Amino acid sequence: MDKDFKVDKEELKKRLTPLQYHVTQEQGTEEAFSGCYNETFNEGLYVCVVCEQHLFSSDTKYDSQCGWPAFNDVLDEGKVKLRPDNKGAKPRSEVLCSKCGAHLGHVIGDGPPPTMKRFCINSASLNFLPKDAKA
Repeated sequence: MDKDFKVDKEELKKRLTPLQYHVTQEQGTEEAFSGCYNETFNEGLYVCVVCEQHLFSSDTKYDSQCGWPAFNDVLDEGKVKLRPDNKGAKPRSEVLCSKCGAHLGHVIGDGPPPTMKRFCINSASLNFLPKDAKA
């Protein structure tokens, strides 16, 4: 994680919803098919709900039918950190924001070409910036 970025847990508890806090800070998971971005396919960027780091592009989002937003790649390899996670039925890695350490979801090696990766990400860990939004 970015050693210069500090997460104030008390400030996060005030700023995030209980579900966003549980997912990002306590490695929680939202219920399948419940997230606001599961069926969103508008053009834009998906950013970390904690630190606003740009993580995923709508260009790599696809409908995996898994119940969570799925991407076949990240904007840049340095935007996330992967940590082995052997708790699931399939081999997978936990996906963390490289800037603030927020838990985002998991990546599994059953995605579409060319990467063959499925970044299965909780909507609660993301904000969406539409392509045509003014900065």
